[in-house]
Amino acid sequence: MKSLKTQSHKLSDPAYQLQVLNNYSESLRDLPRFRDKLEEADLFPLRPTGIEIIQMNVGYMCNMTCKHCHVDAGPDRREVMEKETFRQCLEALRDSEATTVDLTGGAPEMNPHFKWFVEEVSELGKEIIVRSNLTILTTAPKYRALPEFFAKHGVEVTCSLPFYNRSRTDRQRGEGTYVRSIEALLKLNEIGYGKEGTGLKLNLVYNPTGAFLPGEQESIEQTFKRQLNRRHGIVFNNLFTITNLPISRFLNFLLESGNLEDYMDRLITAYNPAAAHGVMCRNTISVGWDGRLYDCDFNQMLEMPVEEGAPRHISEWNELKLNNRTIHINQHCFGCTAGAGSSCGGTTT
Repeated sequence: MKSLKTQSHKLSDPAYQLQVLNNYSESLRDLPRFRDKLEEADLFPLRPTGIEIIQMNVGYMCNMTCKHCHVDAGPDRREVMEKETFRQCLEALRDSEATTVDLTGGAPEMNPHFKWFVEEVSELGKEIIVRSNLTILTTAPKYRALPEFFAKHGVEVTCSLPFYNRSRTDRQRGEGTYVRSIEALLKLNEIGYGKEGTGLKLNLVYNPTGAFLPGEQESIEQTFKRQLNRRHGIVFNNLFTITNLPISRFLNFLLESGNLEDYMDRLITAYNPAAAHGVMCRNTISVGWDGRLYDCDFNQMLEMPVEEGAPRHISEWNELKLNNRTIHINQHCFGCTAGAGSSCGGTTT
């Protein structure tokens, strides 16, 4: 499966994606606007509560091409963060009150400067999260050695696992994904990840496979813990449910399956003002592979940079200005505010 970009697909154009979300059909044009919902909750304009997390997308290159990927990542993507941009990120981190560095991709482990950067951030005393697809840890020897490297530097590992059985996992992410994911989880458990008293945190991420919202996070977590332990003896700390946002490949799925209008209506009907108060763009800043700054990873994929007047590149870091910016919004934001809310750390309420 090729990325939308390699296919020269219309949906590889972020501007076209936004046009589809707002104007694809009369029913979409008639839907409530996200701005109006924020105004009703006295949240417009949406502003930060203070930057706690710097989330860095270190490249769109990935060993997988998952059907739901909002990044449109894959082996055919070549955008990766260069070392000079990493250095600029380190300078920003030294000046920042942020406590956490969240590394994502693509497969962040595939960036050639990944290990060097983790070592540098570790010396700064910041918490480090790496978002892994698990399967990368079962490929080349340099990736197979990463679990021990993560443990050495106290890296929190947050990884995607669509389901606790083979059929649903492979249907979403490709043949053989489940077996390789289990292999990686067993290796992480073997060196202490997910086990009580080790301090090595192992989290799973669950995305629905179709055009519906995730179920109740705590209930899904307990089911995953019970099933993975019974089937494989696997343990982990937390499970985060994340709502699929209607952008990139998931937007393509919604269009091809004729579900876009119904899915948007479902998101808007489930809009929760309490979830809007806790959206991750209020305490997180997103850094693109080229150093450009965004309010969140989803805005990054839609090429919606932070507002004019705020620093727009990591080399221009100014935390005071970033904390006083207005956050850019559009219709896709309903995905983060439906039900119990959705963020990279799971529900927001």
